[in-house]
Amino acid sequence: MSPTRLAAGVLIVAAGLTISACQVPPKPVAVVAPAPVEAAQTPGRMTLDAATADRLFGPASGVASILDVPDQMHYGQFVWNDAGVAQGPIKVRVDLGRQLISVFRGGQEIGTAVILFGGNGKETPTGDFPILQKAADYHSATYDAPMPFMLRLTKDGVAIHASNVREGWATHGCVGVPMEFARRLFGEVRLGDTVAIVGA
Repeated sequence: MSPTRLAAGVLIVAAGLTISACQVPPKPVAVVAPAPVEAAQTPGRMTLDAATADRLFGPASGVASILDVPDQMHYGQFVWNDAGVAQGPIKVRVDLGRQLISVFRGGQEIGTAVILFGGNGKETPTGDFPILQKAADYHSATYDAPMPFMLRLTKDGVAIHASNVREGWATHGCVGVPMEFARRLFGEVRLGDTVAIVGA
C-alpha cells in the first residue's frame, strides 16, 4: 500500500478555485504521509497492530484493519469493500487534515473516500456527533440545493451528503462525499451511530 493512500494524496491548491452557491474554496492544506503499514494476509485489507491503529486513529480506536488502496485517490474517488466483513457496530471517521472519510464495521474499514469540507468562515466542526436524521432525497431550503443521502449531524444543519467532489471546491460546513459512496454509507448507518470528525 502506498503511504499516500493514508494521506489521500490530496493537496488543495489556492489558485483557480471554483465557487458555487453551495460550495466555497477551502484553505490550502499541506499533508504529511505517515509511515507505511505492513501488508496483511487478507487480499484487499491490511491488518493493523494496536500501536499503529492508535497512532493513525487515536487511542483505543478499535481499528483492526484498513482497506489496501494501492494508488493515490483523487477527488470524486472512493473505495468500498465489505466482502467477508461480519456485521458489527458502525463507526464513521472524517479526517479533515487528510481530507478522507472512513467507514468501519466492527473495527474493519469497509469504505473510504476523498471528501469536501467547509472553509472560509463556514468550517466543518470537529468532535463526536450522533446521526440525528437520515433523508435519502433531501433538498436544502437554506442553499436551495439537493443534498442526496443526507445524514444530519448537528441541529444547525451540518451533515454528510452526496456532493460533486472536485478539486478547489468546499462546502458551507457539511462533509461532501461522492454520490455512490453516500448511497452505500446511507445504507450502513443508523440513527444514533457516531461520526467522529477530527481536525488537521
